[in-house]
Amino acid sequence: MADQQRMLVFVGSYAEESADGVYVYAFDETSGELTRLDQLSGFKNPTFLNVDTPRRLLYAISETAAADGSKLSDAVSFQIDAEAGKLKETSRANALNGPSCHIQRSADNRYLTLASYHKGSISLVELKEDGTVGQVLDIRNHEGSKPEQKSHVHSSFYSPDQRFLFVCDLGLDTIFTYQIDREQGKLVPTSEAKVKEGAGPRHLVFHPNGKFAYVINELQSTVTAFRYNADQGTLTEIETVSTLPEGVNVENGCAEITISEDGRHLYGSNRGHDSIVVYAVDAENGRLQAVQHAAAEGKHPRHFSIVPGGRYVLVANRDTNNLAVFTRDETSGKLAFTGKSVEISKPVCVWADRF
Repeated sequence: MADQQRMLVFVGSYAEESADGVYVYAFDETSGELTRLDQLSGFKNPTFLNVDTPRRLLYAISETAAADGSKLSDAVSFQIDAEAGKLKETSRANALNGPSCHIQRSADNRYLTLASYHKGSISLVELKEDGTVGQVLDIRNHEGSKPEQKSHVHSSFYSPDQRFLFVCDLGLDTIFTYQIDREQGKLVPTSEAKVKEGAGPRHLVFHPNGKFAYVINELQSTVTAFRYNADQGTLTEIETVSTLPEGVNVENGCAEITISEDGRHLYGSNRGHDSIVVYAVDAENGRLQAVQHAAAEGKHPRHFSIVPGGRYVLVANRDTNNLAVFTRDETSGKLAFTGKSVEISKPVCVWADRF
C-alpha cells in the first residue's frame, strides 16, 4: 500500500512577502523527476518547515514586525490537500520575539518551538487540537557569561522519547537541554553540553538506536558525536571529526545533518566546499568514518533530506537556486547525482514524505 502513496516534497525559501516562498512538488520515485504542484506567496522568509504527515498539516515560519519596527516571527499552519498537492493556510499567529530560523513540533502535536538566531531565544508555542497555532506560552532568552559572547540559537530537537528538548546555540557553543512543564507551559532548563570554543553547533540528529546524538558545527566544519543518557537527558562527547576531505583548506560553513533510517550512515552539508559528507556510523560506539564527499551540484547546500525509503536524497542549494536529486546506495551510503535538478529561488529547507 505504501508504494501506491504519493510522495510530496515541500520547500521553504528566502522570499519577500510579495513573492512565492513555499512550494509543493510531486516526486516520482521511479524516474526521480520533480513536478511543481503549488507555490504560495504572502510570507516573508518562510525558510523552515515542519510537516505533520498523519494529520496532513504543514507549519512554516514567517517574519513580521512590531509597531516599533523590530522583527518578530509568526508560525503559520497549512492544510495539505495530498491528492491535489495544494496547501491552504489555516492559521497564523505571533510565535517569537525575533526573526526565526527554525521550527520544531512535539510528537504529541501539543507544541511548536521556534528558534531565533539574531535574538538568541527559543519559544514554546501552543498547538490547538485542530492543529492551528495558539498562543506563545514561554520564551527563553540565552545570554553568555562574558560580554563578548552573544547567543545565536539555531534549532531545537526532541529526544527520541520526547522527554527532553535540545537547543543548539551557535553563539555560545552549547547545546541546552530543556524539559517542558506541561502544567505551567514553561521550558525548564535541565543540563548543558559544550562543544569546542568557536565550533558553532547548528543542527542535531539522534541515532535510531537512541544511544548517540550528532551535532554539526557550522563555524569549524566539524561533527561532534555524543553518547546520550536517556534517563538524565545528558550528552557526553565521544569524538569530533572534520566534515571536509583531509588536506582541504577552503572557506566553509556547515548547515544540515541527518542520518539514514537504519542508522548506518550520517550526512552533513558543506557550504563553501559545496558538498555532502557521508560517514559510516559504528552502531556500537557511535564513532564516524568518512566515506564520501559528494558534490552538491550547486552552491551553498543549505539543507537536504533523505526521501523516505532511503533511495533518494534531495539537496537545496541556496545560491544556485536549485533542488538537486541524488540516488543513495543503501549499502555504502554513497550519493550519485541523477542529472535531475529543478529551479527554485533561494531554497533553504526541503521536506519529503508519502501521503
